[in-house]
Amino acid sequence: MTVQHHLTNDLLMAYSAGDLPEAVNLIVATHISLCDECRATLGSFDAVGGAVLDGCDTAAMSGNSLASVLDMIHAQDSKITARGPAQTDAADPVLPAPLRDYVEGGLDNVRWRPVGMGVKQAILPTTKDATARLLYIPAGTAIPDHGHKGMELTLVLKGAFQDEDGYFGRGDIEIASEDLNHTPVADISEDCICLAVTDAPLRFRGLMPRIAQPFLGI
Repeated sequence: MTVQHHLTNDLLMAYSAGDLPEAVNLIVATHISLCDECRATLGSFDAVGGAVLDGCDTAAMSGNSLASVLDMIHAQDSKITARGPAQTDAADPVLPAPLRDYVEGGLDNVRWRPVGMGVKQAILPTTKDATARLLYIPAGTAIPDHGHKGMELTLVLKGAFQDEDGYFGRGDIEIASEDLNHTPVADISEDCICLAVTDAPLRFRGLMPRIAQPFLGI
């Protein structure tokens, strides 16, 4: 697998700094688990951040500071890490490790819901500042033409899709902004499974998708 479409440096730096919503953290961590190049870039940002911290002045801390920090870490599920080398899990070759915890296991545990034309989705439990969903798109099927009111990140986990922005296979991530209107079509050779994250509703052009949108949470 050769990843052709990567995360931006801005997203990787924000991930390193812990400044992203949980859903965005999830898709960044999942992509990093599949992409050697982005994982190496993230390592360099982590190193820079560590050097900056080393150069900061120290301050006196209260006796319960460590306990308070540990409580905050345990309470915040949004910090998802994927720093190690990419691994292939023979038990589930589709869902990388950062994602499996969100479906309580492998692909067989995903609770799909139909959204029309054979397409299915499963909304994952994350904080409300962004939404993460798994999408199952049958081979050759098109997602209705749409634009964006914010950012949409789409990571291919199985199969491939093509749109106005290019061809995306396993491990590739598409970063769509408000400037992009597109009609993703799953490759005819294989059903496509993606992880998609949005921080604002989509803008569908067709009447039927717009009617269904409030019920589907997209």
